[in-house]
Amino acid sequence: MADVTVMGAGIFGLSVAFACLRRGARVTVIDPRGVGAGASGGTVGALAPHVPENWNAKKAFQFESLLMADGFWSAVADLSGQETGYARTGRLQPVADAAALERARARAKQADSLWDGRARWRVCPAGGFGSWVPASPTGMVVHDTLSARLDPPRACASLAGAIRALGGAIRTEGAARGAVVWATGYRGLEALSRELGRPVGTGVKGQSLLLEHDAGAGAAQLFCAGIHIVAHDNGTVAVGSTSERDFASPDATDAQLDALHARAVSALPRLAGAPVLRRWAGVRPRAASRAPLLGPWPGRQGHYIANGGFKIGFGMAPKVAEVMADLVLEGRDGIPDDFRVEASL
Repeated sequence: MADVTVMGAGIFGLSVAFACLRRGARVTVIDPRGVGAGASGGTVGALAPHVPENWNAKKAFQFESLLMADGFWSAVADLSGQETGYARTGRLQPVADAAALERARARAKQADSLWDGRARWRVCPAGGFGSWVPASPTGMVVHDTLSARLDPPRACASLAGAIRALGGAIRTEGAARGAVVWATGYRGLEALSRELGRPVGTGVKGQSLLLEHDAGAGAAQLFCAGIHIVAHDNGTVAVGSTSERDFASPDATDAQLDALHARAVSALPRLAGAPVLRRWAGVRPRAASRAPLLGPWPGRQGHYIANGGFKIGFGMAPKVAEVMADLVLEGRDGIPDDFRVEASL
């Protein structure tokens, strides 16, 4: 049995640990702040694809990962006995004007080709989706069936439970053994930048809200006015998020979150008066390439990087876990060129 130590108990670290354990490795996860303590402990949990055009390795990787999500999160919940809040509920986006309508229809044709019938992207009348739909100036919305949602804190807790069920350990301190995978968030990207002598990534702060509102079973996630509105299965709705490159405090909320709340209510008036259950802020790891940063740590034999999930970490996690387990345990390298650490140098 191979020994693997994963540094970091966010979504990438936990997912890689889970994949390695399922292949028979001995795995220890080490994070001094605990499970999901950083950006992975937020509220939103929107798993959504990029638009189906200008296809590239990143979009193809994300597409495969979103298709893998059903099986991945089902296995996690079965092993841990804990719900993750995962469901493929689809997504609705309002269409602003005639030009946007033309682009949306062109993208629908692209999706028919690129998505190979495994998911759909359609332009539909907004009236066909009941009351849980954002206002649309054209009366039309984009509906895709690939998008899903989960509850980030519950998903991380369930992953931790599955890791323990498979015999893995999760600790706040300890010495590394065997191969070491560094999934240490924005602080890890900044440390890697210092070691390599050039910026390969940094942190971008985000703020989000959790509201008490029951949108009903299977309510689609909404993307409108530049924000995500995600109905969870426990009578809550998440709204996010801001994107802040400059910030004084990594975990403080401020008036930017109030403005985000107002935009959400304007887009979906039924949220007016919904009690605010949680105001969250955290710093998400953004690689300079805007793609996940995966592969060997240059100059450190037996050390690997899995970082840079930024806003799409939960959606990318099933596929990231697979390719990292391939590399660390079997020496098989299926990492896209644009994701490699060397590509940033």
